[in-house]
This record gives sequence, C-alpha cells and structure tokens, in this order.
Amino acid sequence: MVGGRMAITPDFEGRGFDPEAVAVLGAAFDAAWQSVQKDLPYLASGPLALRTRNALAKSIIDAAITGERDLQKLVNGALAGLRP
Repeated sequence: MVGGRMAITPDFEGRGFDPEAVAVLGAAFDAAWQSVQKDLPYLASGPLALRTRNALAKSIIDAAITGERDLQKLVNGALAGLRP
C-alpha cells in the first residue's frame, strides 16, 4: 500500500505508459475501488476482493491500451464490468 492506497503501478510496467498516464490509471483504479467498497461491499471483502481488484485493474489497463485517458470513463468502464 502507498499512502493508504494499494498501488497498481507494477501492472503498468512494460506496457509503454508515460508517467502522466500511470497517474491517471492509478487514480481511476483508486476511485473505482472506493466505489466498489461503498456500493458493492460484497465484492470488496473476503475471497472476492482480490478477484474484484484484478478485474478493475485489467479493465482499466485494457481501456488505456486503446488510448483512453479520461478518468471518469476509465472508472465507469471498470465498474460496468462488475455490475450485472
């Protein structure tokens, strides 16, 4: 954890993201995780927590690979993948 947040920047290594993009992607992940904790707490604890975090990170990274850098779009897209 970094400053109370779990860093996901190691997942970005080797993917060609510049420091500004990494900052946006990290902020998107943090915002999405906070939303899950608030709105979908059953996915944020127990055995589903790690799977949920990985799904959020993968969604954000996949969107970033296509060029998306809008924070809210990254968050919304990641959360959309979790909701039925």
